[in-house]
Amino acid sequence: MPEDEKEEYRQAYEAWTKHVQDLHGVLLDGQRLEPPKLKGLLNREARAKERYDAARRKLLGLSD
Repeated sequence: MPEDEKEEYRQAYEAWTKHVQDLHGVLLDGQRLEPPKLKGLLNREARAKERYDAARRKLLGLSD
């Protein structure tokens, strides 16, 4: 398994989990955000999840 694929996966996972934690702050812990900031947070989490999913598929040898 190439090191660059491992690193890509690690970075994608860390970025996604950071955005999930931020989102949990709003959804579970009552942190308040203005609607445009909430929309941005949701979009960042969704894009990070897509990057993570792509890196995971690549690491597992699965095609898109």
